[in-house]
Amino acid sequence: MNIALLLDMAADGFGDRVVIGTRDGGLTAAGLRDRSATGADLIRRSGADAVVYLAVNGPAFPIAMFSAAHAGVPLVPVNYRLGAEQLDSLLANHPSALGIADPEHLHILERAGLDVITTDDWLEATAAARSGDPDAGAGVGTEAPAVIIYTSGTTAAPKGVLLRHENLTSYVFGSIEFANAADDEAALVSVPPYHIAAVANVISNLYAGRRTLVLEQFTPAQWLETVREEGVTNALVVPTMLSRIVESDADTTVPTLRNLAYGGAPMPSRVIEEALRIWPHVGFVNAYGLTETSSTITVLGPEDHRAALDGDDRVRARLGSVGRPLPGVVVEIRADDGSPLGPGEVGRICVAGEQVSAEYAGVGRVVDAGGFFDTRDKGHLDEDGFLFVGGRADDTIIRGAENIAPAEIEDVILRHPDVLDVAVVGVPDDEWGQRIEAVVVLRDGAAVDADGLRDHVRSALRSSKTPDRIVYWDEVPRTETGKLVRRNVVERLVAAAPVSVRQT
Repeated sequence: MNIALLLDMAADGFGDRVVIGTRDGGLTAAGLRDRSATGADLIRRSGADAVVYLAVNGPAFPIAMFSAAHAGVPLVPVNYRLGAEQLDSLLANHPSALGIADPEHLHILERAGLDVITTDDWLEATAAARSGDPDAGAGVGTEAPAVIIYTSGTTAAPKGVLLRHENLTSYVFGSIEFANAADDEAALVSVPPYHIAAVANVISNLYAGRRTLVLEQFTPAQWLETVREEGVTNALVVPTMLSRIVESDADTTVPTLRNLAYGGAPMPSRVIEEALRIWPHVGFVNAYGLTETSSTITVLGPEDHRAALDGDDRVRARLGSVGRPLPGVVVEIRADDGSPLGPGEVGRICVAGEQVSAEYAGVGRVVDAGGFFDTRDKGHLDEDGFLFVGGRADDTIIRGAENIAPAEIEDVILRHPDVLDVAVVGVPDDEWGQRIEAVVVLRDGAAVDADGLRDHVRSALRSSKTPDRIVYWDEVPRTETGKLVRRNVVERLVAAAPVSVRQT
C-alpha cells in the first residue's frame, strides 16, 4: 500500500477534521489530499525523480511528503544544520530532484543545480486547483521508495536510508488503529523533518485522526504554553527536552495532556520518575526505534510505567527499558558471532519484520539470511521480553584488554542529583590503548568535584570503570533528537586537554 492511500482513508473517513496545524486555520484531511494531488502534478511536470526538502518543519512538509507519494518519487528531507561540504556531497546524490527550501537555505539547493521553490511558494502553489490527470499516480506500488532519510552521522558520514511504502504502512498498521483519536485530540511534535520520528508522526497521527502541531524552536516555557493554548493531548519529546521541562521554573500545569512519548536517547530514571510525579494523570510511553526500522519497534507503555513505579526492584528496573516489541516485530539478542543469547545476556540487538527496511541507497538491504538487521546497538532482554538498550557497539571503550560500555558509566553518573547530562568516551592513550574520560553538565549552582564523582561511580562499578578524568562543560554535543555526538566529544577533549594521570 502506498502511504498516499493512508491520506485517502483519512480524507474519506474524516475529511473536515483539522489534521495539520492550529485549531484555527489548520489544514483538514480533505484539504491535505487536495493540496497533495496538486503538488504531485507540479512534481510530475518538473520531471523530478525526487523531492528534496531543506527547511524547518511545518505544513509544507506533510504536503511535500504526500505529494511525492502521489507522484511516485521519494521525499528526501535534508538536515539544514550540516556543513556546506556535507550538504553538497549529499545533494550530489539527487541531481534531478525538485527542491523545496525556506529562504534561508534556498541558495544551497541552487548551488547544487536543482530546480527550487520556496516553502511559501510551495504552499501557495499547492493551494491552486488541480490540473492534472486525477488517476495519475494511482499505480505507484507498495515496493516503491517513499522516503530517503540520511542518518545523523554521529559516528560516520551520513548514509541514505531508503524506506519503501510497504515499510511505512507496515509500521502504521502494526501500531495504530484507524480513526481511534477523538476529534479534540492534538499531538505536539518537537523533532526536525529530517528525522524518522517526524515522518512517522505525520502518517501515524493522520491515520489515527489526530491533529499534529510542530514546535520549531523548543523552550520549556514555549512547549508548556503551546500544550495549554492548543489543548494538546499527545506529545513527543526527547529526554533532554523532558529534563528541561521538569527542571523548569515555569508553570508545568498541562490539564489536557493525556499521553507523552519519549525516545531517541537514554532517559535518566530520576527524570522520568519526576515527570510521573508532576503529571500522575499522563500516560508515558518510551519508544525505541531506528531510521532503518521505520521508527518504533518496541514500546514501554503507560501501564508498564505505573507498574514499574509500584513494583519490586526487578519490575522497577523496567523504567530503564524500552519495553517490548510491537506486533509483527521480532527482536533477538546475538553474540558477535551471530549466535543467539538468552535472557539477561548482553549482545547485539537484531530485529526483523515488514517495517524493517535496513536498506541504504546505492548499497541495498543489510540483513542476514533470516531477514534480521543488526542495529549495532547493544542490549539485553529480561525474562519477560523487556528490552534494555546499552548503547552503540561502536561506542565500546577498550581499556587494556577490557571492553567497557560507556552507557553503563553514564547511567551511574546521571544518578547523581546534581548531574544534568554526561558523556563518557574513550580517548587515545599510549599505555592503555584508551582511557576513560567523562564530560559532565551540572545543574545551576551545583558544585561537585571530580573526586566526589569518581567515588560515586566506584560505589556502583569496579574501579577499572571509573573515569580517568572528569571535565565540566556547559553542555554536551547532541543532535536535535537527543543523540550524543561522541566523536565531537573526543575531538574536543583531545584538542583541549593534556594526558592526565589516572586517579584512584
